Amino acid sequence: MSEPVRISLSVNGTRYERSVAPRIHLVDFLRDELGVMGARTACEHGVCGACTLRLNGELVRGCLVLAVQADGAEVETIEGASDRGDLAELQQAFHARNALQCGFCTPGMLMTASTLLEEKPDATREQVREFISGNYCRCTGYHAIVDAICDVRDSRKAAAAGRG
Repeated sequence: MSEPVRISLSVNGTRYERSVAPRIHLVDFLRDELGVMGARTACEHGVCGACTLRLNGELVRGCLVLAVQADGAEVETIEGASDRGDLAELQQAFHARNALQCGFCTPGMLMTASTLLEEKPDATREQVREFISGNYCRCTGYHAIVDAICDVRDSRKAAAAGRG
């Protein structure tokens, strides 16, 4: 067994220093060591998107990143983005459209949707579907999720045009 490695990272604006096993995944470190539970573990192969978070501003799968790879990094989870208010519009739209049912995929889906709206504010419905396709949802059939994201996209466009 390998010796623990000392890492320092910021999670949702709070700095942490810990010793970690070299093979522990970032999502497991967040959940088990820091009690940050929003990113979920499911497939553990980077396929389902439940563990989606931001590492230095980029979306990553927390089950594919080792905690030691996050040394010196800024990590943002659903808790940080939500507490800051960045997701309020999406959260309201997901609620209004019943785009969350069991809620298991919702944190990863919201993080992905937020990034989509930042990077592609004029995304078509098909581009929305494609962008979120790496986030599995077993309950909704995606229609309500796509509707919610498109509602936020449309309300932002209207506001920017002075009609909102």
